[in-house]
Amino acid sequence: MPPKATADMGYDRLLEHRVVLVSGGTMGVGAATAVAAAEAGADAVVITGRRPESAAGTLDRITAAGAEAAYVQTDVADVHQAIASVEETITAFGRIDCLVNAAAVVDRGTLLETTPEFFDWHVNVNLKAPFFTMQAAVRDMLAREAPGTIVNILSTSMHVGQTILAAYVASKGGLAHVTKNAAHAHRFDRIRINGLNIGWTITEGEDAVQRRAHGATDGWYDEAAARMPMGKLGQPDEIADFIVFLLSDRSGVVTGSIIDWDQNVIGALD
Repeated sequence: MPPKATADMGYDRLLEHRVVLVSGGTMGVGAATAVAAAEAGADAVVITGRRPESAAGTLDRITAAGAEAAYVQTDVADVHQAIASVEETITAFGRIDCLVNAAAVVDRGTLLETTPEFFDWHVNVNLKAPFFTMQAAVRDMLAREAPGTIVNILSTSMHVGQTILAAYVASKGGLAHVTKNAAHAHRFDRIRINGLNIGWTITEGEDAVQRRAHGATDGWYDEAAARMPMGKLGQPDEIADFIVFLLSDRSGVVTGSIIDWDQNVIGALD
């Protein structure tokens, strides 16, 4: 039997010697994950996003944590840019060991309000881009005959979701099934692929949506947090720690799992 891992064996360096790519890594959950990966001992962490000016702070934090840092300007709504982000990671660092698909859009629109263009935008960012970045990453892992891990950031809304998030729910629901399908296809290649359904989380993007779409003002977070079972919304750094665990060997053989990361129990009724 192999020895059990202990703190002396580097429990706090779960991603040592890994090259990690985080889409949407310039802000929110993606940025927190990129920094957490660096703190967990990754050799290099690559982040993507549309705006270079939003990447500087995260790059500095990655470097301060001891990892090489790189930014690839990417609009994942263009699938070719999404694929290129994986290819540029491999060119720069020789491989990709871990992929986190955190980039996403979530805007308001019911079934009756959703236009084909609005639907395609959500699908392109939330489903098509992760599908093809997974494809590119898995191809590199197979070519090297190396194991790897992928985590796709989903949403508890995929279970049914709010009526005003029809296109978002469709895209995230699709990604959940793609995650399981890919995990099944590559389990014997030692490539583990899992998904994380996160609940209501406080990020820069969420703050902007609450103000733009719902007329929220200063103090909205405190009011929202007071209504939640744990007295707060989801925190990006807590989610990031869980993602690092799933990327690491500490999560064992787990693959094809869609995990609800939330303080509300899906399907429960009072």
